[in-house]
Amino acid sequence: MNKSQLIDAIADKANLTKADAARALDAFIDSVTEALKNGDNITLIGFGTFTVKERQERQGRNPRTGEPMTIKAAKIPAFKAGKTLKDAVQ
Repeated sequence: MNKSQLIDAIADKANLTKADAARALDAFIDSVTEALKNGDNITLIGFGTFTVKERQERQGRNPRTGEPMTIKAAKIPAFKAGKTLKDAVQ
């Protein structure tokens, strides 16, 4: 499912226009992004938790040359599915 299909599904299930559903989805994405930028976690009971994880600096290999290289430390977004979501998928 891509973004436009998700907007169609939201509009259908919430009885909204596609424009309203698109604004709601964009607002949700912006809110999650802003919260994660600020170091906050977002917990949606039954759905899951969005967090920011810190990846340590580590050694890797350049795939082209095979030479060792250092991969910088980074902050990455992560999602852990909640029990209700896990059960629904099974």
